[in-house]
Amino acid sequence: MRSIASAIFISLLIAAGVLAQEQASVAIHSRRVLDVRGGTATEGYVVVRGDRIVSIDRSAPGGVRVIELGDATVLPGLIDCHVHLEADWNDFSATSNLRRSSAEKTLDGLQNAQTYLQRGFTTVRDAGTTDPAYDTIALRNAFARGKFAGPRVFAAGIPISVTGGHADLNPLAADVPMVKFPNIADTPDEVRVAVRHDLRNGVDWIKLMATGGVLDTLSNYNVQELSDEQMKAAVEVAHRAGRKVMAHAEGTAGIAAAVRAGVDSIEHGTVLDEETAQLMAERGTWLVPTLETFQRGVEMGLTSGQEPIMLEKGKAILRYQQPAFERALRHHVKIAFGLDDEPKFTTREFSALVTAGLTPLQALQTATTNAASLLGVDAGVLESGKLADVIAIDGDPLKDVKALERVVFVMKGGVVVRQR
Repeated sequence: MRSIASAIFISLLIAAGVLAQEQASVAIHSRRVLDVRGGTATEGYVVVRGDRIVSIDRSAPGGVRVIELGDATVLPGLIDCHVHLEADWNDFSATSNLRRSSAEKTLDGLQNAQTYLQRGFTTVRDAGTTDPAYDTIALRNAFARGKFAGPRVFAAGIPISVTGGHADLNPLAADVPMVKFPNIADTPDEVRVAVRHDLRNGVDWIKLMATGGVLDTLSNYNVQELSDEQMKAAVEVAHRAGRKVMAHAEGTAGIAAAVRAGVDSIEHGTVLDEETAQLMAERGTWLVPTLETFQRGVEMGLTSGQEPIMLEKGKAILRYQQPAFERALRHHVKIAFGLDDEPKFTTREFSALVTAGLTPLQALQTATTNAASLLGVDAGVLESGKLADVIAIDGDPLKDVKALERVVFVMKGGVVVRQR
């Protein structure tokens, strides 16, 4: 009996060893493994077991499969904190959202999400849908379950807005009836109901429209839309439920009110003043500046359905962008990457950040260490214990951020989704 028990025990040990070997089955080798904190690149092997990084070794580990990437720059998977997965980026007209079904929006979202992943973005935060059926929550769950290849998604619902505000999705004439969407809230109590509606449907973030915007025909980006009391109510309910709050805020008054209310991130911040920049720094409020989307909006002119009033607002607000960004830099406001545009333009946002005053390393950090901190995701750096989100670039992004266009390898959570 002892010999049988011993044999079983030995077999179990062998099986456990085989399983461990299978789990620790890959090492990614490059002569340029980038430390995005310090900005140095050295030769190394990124050893992965399951969905985690085990170690960064100087020499080849034994008993594992090696993925050879040569001189490609290996770095953490990128993170975009302001995407709209379901968007049809070829139609900016006021009625675009009303002409697409929930099913069509979901399919557009799947396509956009997979484009992000192929371009090296292994995590994204969706900054608001137009679908009351919560298409982005369905996509998030499908990606998490492995039904489709896609990035890790943190998602909001339809942004909470006042009637006639930047996320009032009814552009129709007064005598054309339309069902009221659940994101419309004109009192603090209605905001609480809208937040709870989002929470019930599984959102990760609450999105508020603190001010008007550019890409609509109804609102004024300088006008504070949700009141101080409404935003405080939203933050109270969301934080009590363990969720964070982002606020679309372009005009100065709305930015300041959102920061005072305790939101976790300001989206755009295009007319940020000195006093509010200082307040953001003191409170640790993040800024996701989305520089490129405003710049391209003006370049587009009256194409892709952009309407004259949208273009007029885009031209007017653009002159505030650079001074506001410089104020954020002077006060050391925390900055995270956000495109807010079609995913094929990701490289343009890196270039815009550098043109606005960041070094290439700092621009890269906005989409790695900084973004990971904002979202609370265990990624953004190549270190033992972190999620195995690893990408490789043909070129040196610290010399030219446009090299980030040339993605040659993508691993998300230990699974290779792109190689050359």
